[in-house]
Amino acid sequence: MTNKYNNIISYISSPLVQNKVLNMGCYLLTNLKEENLKDVMKQIGMTEGFDVGLEMSGSPAGLSDMIHNMKHGGKIALLGLQGTETKVDLETVIFNGLNIRGIYGRKVWDTWYKMSTMLQAGLDISPIITHRFDIKDYEKGFEAMISGNSGKVVLDWSHIND
Repeated sequence: MTNKYNNIISYISSPLVQNKVLNMGCYLLTNLKEENLKDVMKQIGMTEGFDVGLEMSGSPAGLSDMIHNMKHGGKIALLGLQGTETKVDLETVIFNGLNIRGIYGRKVWDTWYKMSTMLQAGLDISPIITHRFDIKDYEKGFEAMISGNSGKVVLDWSHIND
Protein backbone atom coordinates (compact mmCIF):
# COMPACT_ATOMS: atom_id res chain seq x y z
CA MET A 1 0.00 0.00 0.00
CA THR A 2 1.30 3.44 -0.80
CA ASN A 3 0.43 6.65 0.99
CA LYS A 4 0.44 10.28 -0.03
CA TYR A 5 2.42 11.35 3.00
CA ASN A 6 6.19 11.41 2.99
CA ASN A 7 7.11 10.49 6.54
CA ILE A 8 4.69 8.33 8.45
CA ILE A 9 6.69 7.08 11.38
CA SER A 10 5.25 4.89 14.08
CA TYR A 11 6.36 4.31 17.64
CA ILE A 12 5.00 0.91 18.60
CA SER A 13 6.24 -1.25 21.42
CA SER A 14 4.03 -4.27 20.69
CA PRO A 15 6.01 -6.71 18.51
CA LEU A 16 2.73 -8.15 17.21
CA VAL A 17 1.65 -4.81 15.75
CA GLN A 18 5.05 -3.66 14.47
CA ASN A 19 5.10 -5.78 11.32
CA LYS A 20 1.46 -5.04 10.60
CA VAL A 21 1.91 -1.26 10.39
CA LEU A 22 4.90 -1.58 8.06
CA ASN A 23 2.67 -3.44 5.63
CA MET A 24 0.07 -0.65 5.75
CA GLY A 25 2.17 2.20 4.40
CA CYS A 26 4.14 3.23 7.44
CA TYR A 27 7.40 4.68 6.10
CA LEU A 28 9.48 3.70 9.11
CA LEU A 29 8.87 1.91 12.35
CA THR A 30 10.84 2.77 15.43
CA ASN A 31 10.67 1.76 19.06
CA LEU A 32 10.73 4.48 21.71
CA LYS A 33 12.58 2.17 24.09
CA GLU A 34 15.36 1.45 21.59
CA GLU A 35 15.82 4.54 19.41
CA ASN A 36 15.99 8.31 19.76
CA LEU A 37 13.49 10.13 17.56
CA LYS A 38 16.02 12.86 16.66
CA ASP A 39 18.35 10.16 15.31
CA VAL A 40 15.50 8.64 13.28
CA MET A 41 14.63 12.06 11.86
CA LYS A 42 18.26 12.58 10.78
CA GLN A 43 18.28 9.12 9.22
CA ILE A 44 15.42 10.06 6.87
CA GLY A 45 16.54 13.63 6.24
CA MET A 46 13.93 15.44 8.33
CA THR A 47 15.09 18.79 9.65
CA GLU A 48 11.99 20.67 10.78
CA GLY A 49 9.95 18.15 12.74
CA PHE A 50 6.50 16.68 12.28
CA ASP A 51 3.39 18.53 11.12
CA VAL A 52 0.99 16.15 12.85
CA GLY A 53 1.34 13.81 15.82
CA LEU A 54 -1.18 11.27 17.07
CA GLU A 55 -0.54 10.09 20.62
CA MET A 56 -2.62 6.96 21.10
CA SER A 57 -0.72 4.97 23.69
CA GLY A 58 -1.05 7.15 26.77
CA SER A 59 2.74 7.05 27.16
CA PRO A 60 4.10 10.12 29.00
CA ALA A 61 7.54 9.59 27.42
CA GLY A 62 5.96 9.29 23.96
CA LEU A 63 4.02 12.54 24.42
CA SER A 64 7.10 14.38 25.65
CA ASP A 65 9.18 13.13 22.74
CA MET A 66 6.42 14.13 20.33
CA ILE A 67 6.15 17.66 21.74
CA HIS A 68 9.90 18.17 21.38
CA ASN A 69 9.98 16.99 17.77
CA MET A 70 7.10 18.90 16.19
CA LYS A 71 7.30 21.68 13.61
CA HIS A 72 6.34 25.16 14.73
CA GLY A 73 2.55 25.27 14.55
CA GLY A 74 2.33 21.47 14.56
CA LYS A 75 -0.84 19.72 15.62
CA ILE A 76 -1.03 16.95 18.20
CA ALA A 77 -4.14 14.84 18.79
CA LEU A 78 -4.33 13.05 22.13
CA LEU A 79 -6.34 9.85 21.89
CA GLY A 80 -4.52 7.79 24.53
CA LEU A 81 -5.38 8.48 28.15
CA GLN A 82 -2.47 10.12 29.95
CA GLY A 83 -2.06 9.48 33.66
CA THR A 84 -2.08 12.24 36.24
CA GLU A 85 1.71 11.95 36.54
CA THR A 86 2.24 13.09 32.94
CA LYS A 87 4.23 16.31 32.69
CA VAL A 88 3.84 18.58 29.68
CA ASP A 89 6.57 21.06 28.70
CA LEU A 90 4.27 24.05 28.26
CA GLU A 91 7.19 26.33 27.41
CA THR A 92 7.88 24.28 24.26
CA VAL A 93 4.15 24.09 23.47
CA ILE A 94 3.80 27.88 23.77
CA PHE A 95 7.00 28.98 22.00
CA ASN A 96 6.49 26.49 19.16
CA GLY A 97 2.82 27.39 18.78
CA LEU A 98 1.74 23.77 19.05
CA ASN A 99 -1.94 22.88 18.93
CA ILE A 100 -2.86 20.05 21.28
CA ARG A 101 -6.35 18.65 21.17
CA GLY A 102 -7.91 15.88 23.20
CA ILE A 103 -10.19 13.72 21.11
CA TYR A 104 -13.30 12.45 22.87
CA GLY A 105 -17.07 12.83 22.90
CA ARG A 106 -18.49 14.38 19.75
CA LYS A 107 -15.02 14.58 18.18
CA VAL A 108 -14.97 10.79 18.28
CA TRP A 109 -18.07 10.81 16.09
CA ASP A 110 -16.28 13.12 13.67
CA THR A 111 -13.27 10.80 13.51
CA TRP A 112 -15.59 7.82 12.96
CA TYR A 113 -17.19 9.66 10.05
CA LYS A 114 -13.78 10.43 8.55
CA MET A 115 -12.68 6.82 9.02
CA SER A 116 -15.84 5.48 7.36
CA THR A 117 -15.11 7.78 4.42
CA MET A 118 -11.55 6.46 4.16
CA LEU A 119 -12.81 2.86 4.36
CA GLN A 120 -15.32 3.51 1.58
CA ALA A 121 -12.47 4.98 -0.48
CA GLY A 122 -10.56 1.71 -0.17
CA LEU A 123 -8.41 1.95 2.96
CA ASP A 124 -7.78 -1.60 4.15
CA ILE A 125 -7.33 -1.78 7.91
CA SER A 126 -7.67 -5.55 8.16
CA PRO A 127 -3.92 -6.07 8.71
CA ILE A 128 -4.05 -4.34 12.10
CA ILE A 129 -7.11 -6.23 13.39
CA THR A 130 -5.77 -9.04 15.54
CA HIS A 131 -8.85 -10.10 17.49
CA ARG A 132 -12.61 -10.31 16.89
CA PHE A 133 -15.16 -11.08 19.61
CA ASP A 134 -18.92 -11.02 19.98
CA ILE A 135 -19.93 -8.07 22.16
CA LYS A 136 -21.10 -10.56 24.80
CA ASP A 137 -17.44 -11.59 25.14
CA TYR A 138 -16.21 -8.03 25.60
CA GLU A 139 -14.12 -9.08 28.63
CA LYS A 140 -11.95 -11.23 26.32
CA GLY A 141 -11.45 -8.17 24.13
CA PHE A 142 -10.27 -6.10 27.09
CA GLU A 143 -7.99 -8.93 28.19
CA ALA A 144 -6.40 -8.98 24.74
CA MET A 145 -5.84 -5.20 24.81
CA ILE A 146 -4.49 -5.15 28.36
CA SER A 147 -2.06 -7.96 27.54
CA GLY A 148 -0.22 -5.67 25.12
CA ASN A 149 -0.29 -8.44 22.52
CA SER A 150 -3.01 -7.08 20.30
CA GLY A 151 -3.54 -4.71 17.46
CA LYS A 152 -7.10 -3.53 17.07
CA VAL A 153 -9.80 -5.54 18.78
CA VAL A 154 -13.20 -5.57 17.08
CA LEU A 155 -16.40 -6.27 19.00
CA ASP A 156 -19.28 -7.54 16.87
CA TRP A 157 -22.63 -6.08 17.93
CA SER A 158 -24.73 -7.90 15.34
CA HIS A 159 -26.06 -10.48 17.84
CA ILE A 160 -26.62 -8.16 20.80
CA ASN A 161 -30.37 -8.88 20.88
CA ASP A 162 -30.16 -12.66 20.34
